[in-house]
Amino acid sequence: MPRVCYYTGRKTRAGRQYTHRGKAKYLGGVGRKVTGKTKRMFQANIQRVRALVDGKVCRIKVSAKAIRMGLVVKPPKRNWSPPETAPAE
Repeated sequence: MPRVCYYTGRKTRAGRQYTHRGKAKYLGGVGRKVTGKTKRMFQANIQRVRALVDGKVCRIKVSAKAIRMGLVVKPPKRNWSPPETAPAE
């Protein structure tokens, strides 16, 4: 499965990482210079959660932002307990 949020559609995006050298002007230098630009990927914070989708409980991939926004409806807690057996006499 791709790294995409079920609700918001957030996914991995391309960008660049800039490398600098030099001393800032306000510190008395001649300014910071860019010495390199490297391609990189910005990955969304995707989590696998159990959620109610169309009345069914299933595992979906959602972004942390969607969880914070309240878009994910968690399934109810189960209150199952094993049946008690009669003591043997």
